[in-house]
Amino acid sequence: MSKPLWIIEAQRHIGLKEIKGARHNNFIVLWLKSLKAWWSDDETPWCGTFVAHCIKTANCSLPKYWMRAKDWLNWGVIVNKPFIGCVVVFDRQGGGHVGFVVGKDTQDNLMVLGGNQGDAVKISPFSNDRVLGYRWPNEYPLPIAKDLPIIKSSEALSNNES
Repeated sequence: MSKPLWIIEAQRHIGLKEIKGARHNNFIVLWLKSLKAWWSDDETPWCGTFVAHCIKTANCSLPKYWMRAKDWLNWGVIVNKPFIGCVVVFDRQGGGHVGFVVGKDTQDNLMVLGGNQGDAVKISPFSNDRVLGYRWPNEYPLPIAKDLPIIKSSEALSNNES
């Protein structure tokens, strides 16, 4: 299976970081404008913004409150098992987090490509016990489920997504 279009878009931005202070990352500001957000800074949690931008580039619908990580649970088709490209929603203290599953590590943690992971776009390991659900866009057929590829991880489990 070739990579979903939204994953190709997401990978283009690996390494992008928010800018602390009065200046803001131009990419994040452009995503917010394109999505018609009412704010224009990169200090506001932006994981939902990143996922919405990537999903939108594949001409898929968005949840009404795309900026809220947990609202992605109200979008698309429910998927019972993670596979490459599915949207994953996590619980976290003070809210949620949303990103794309791209694999797993040798400890069976999910490897997730997302925005606002340590204030950057990157692939980070996440504990499975934080998962609230997996989703897939209505506009694309579900792929044939395959085992997730193993991705080397040298990071501790993600705990900084705000």
